[in-house]
Amino acid sequence: MEVTAKLKNVRVGTQKARLVADAIRGKNVNEAIRILTFMKKKSAVLLKKLVESAVANAEQKKVIDIDNLFIKKITVDQAPNLKRIQPRAQGRAFVVKKRQSHVNVVLDER
Repeated sequence: MEVTAKLKNVRVGTQKARLVADAIRGKNVNEAIRILTFMKKKSAVLLKKLVESAVANAEQKKVIDIDNLFIKKITVDQAPNLKRIQPRAQGRAFVVKKRQSHVNVVLDER
């Protein structure tokens, strides 16, 4: 039985978040949380919280054995960009795109 958790409009770029997601894909939940705890990335903190939320969802369902959970699928997709203006010389303005991500986690039992 699968359990999911979603995190939308996270203020981190998709490429940076995918590096962290690749490190925990297919791992046991306890091992994944341990890896994310010691990783020095902004997205590691966010993904750790998301994995813990998915475990809490599994605990709430009371159908799955929590000790046997692993990360079956984790995807990081692009969310809408925030467009901001950076003043430049001679009255011009450049657009700065602040990237965002959507993260989905699916846990399953081994």
